[in-house]
Amino acid sequence: MSPISRPSRAVLGASVAALTMVVATACGPDNVDPPATAAPTAGASAAGTPGAAPIKLPTLEELKTWKLEDWDKWAQANVITPAVKGYWTLQKLLEAKPKPLPQPAPDATQPPAQPAAAPTTQPTAAQPGGADQLPAVVPAKPVAHPFPKNMHVNGKIFFKDGNEDYVCSGTVVSDPANPGKSNLVWTASHCLHGGKGNKYYTDITFAPAFNSNGVLSNGNKQAKLEDAEPYGEWTATSGMVSPQWAAEADPEKGGPWSQYDFGIIKVANPNPGGKSLEETVGGSVPLWFNAPRDQVGAVSNYGFPEGKPFDGVELEHCDGGKPSKKTGDPSRPAMLLIGCNMTGGSSGGGWYATKDGKPALVSDTSIGNGANTYEAGPYLEDVAQHMFEYFSKKAK
Repeated sequence: MSPISRPSRAVLGASVAALTMVVATACGPDNVDPPATAAPTAGASAAGTPGAAPIKLPTLEELKTWKLEDWDKWAQANVITPAVKGYWTLQKLLEAKPKPLPQPAPDATQPPAQPAAAPTTQPTAAQPGGADQLPAVVPAKPVAHPFPKNMHVNGKIFFKDGNEDYVCSGTVVSDPANPGKSNLVWTASHCLHGGKGNKYYTDITFAPAFNSNGVLSNGNKQAKLEDAEPYGEWTATSGMVSPQWAAEADPEKGGPWSQYDFGIIKVANPNPGGKSLEETVGGSVPLWFNAPRDQVGAVSNYGFPEGKPFDGVELEHCDGGKPSKKTGDPSRPAMLLIGCNMTGGSSGGGWYATKDGKPALVSDTSIGNGANTYEAGPYLEDVAQHMFEYFSKKAK
């Protein structure tokens, strides 16, 4: 992946920071800052209220105690614009750029990236003095065609940022409000929203089990769109990113916001009145919030890396073993860290661990490094859980 993290421009302090909420109805030029008095935030409802009164961004401790009505105030003035029907042609899908994996800012406490080492799935320990030990690189492996049925929950997310087309990865996750009939897809915030002073991306679309039959493999560009997308394109009707991301993030660099780089969208069946996404692909992955770190064993992350040497048409995975910690801002949950050589395009892909003998999602790909030797994802604690619970109940 390309770098995912960006250096911190702003960190939530002990005092409350004011954040004005505006409606994101369409995307203008790339990364155009609105007036200083306004900053876009995460959206969870397609029924946004233009001109909603400003609300205040709480401290992290306050945010952990938000109730449903607090999340509703946060989300009510924000929308995701549904994708234009027919926008995504096969040519556009194949030419979409990988959203770079933000790279962490240089950190004097962290050792330089290690050269590629022999594959390993062994955990790494923290270095003396608090610096994070970088894991040995783990080569990604493609999922064989045709995909096993349980792999159909993985897919590609396409979106527009200004006039450019981009691609990330995402995972069908279980919806507690609609058991067995989920339409929810988990991904990274930086695959949905441009961060501080910016808006939601447009034409956000999910293609589950992309190229599951291998029709695009080996450089074949002559396939039909319906062959490459066995379940069609599911447009996002609503979505939400973490408040920290919307308020602070520089989407091209890693920073404290990367520790909250998670997002969620709700999608609609391309055939009105058709079955749910979960019913259509044959399953979903439950989220495991506040997973005890000592109980998270071997982790595998999945995604569609597009940066070289990958080509974006294969579902790849790194079996990274037990994740270590990437500390970042010590006031925020340390990220999960594994060795992996995936590149841009794998952003937002799901990280799987085993809970009660079954796969559970514990993170998503957020950042990498320039050498493509590791990837890190946010630890999903209270903020992620409360945001998801709100979205499950309220998203339209």
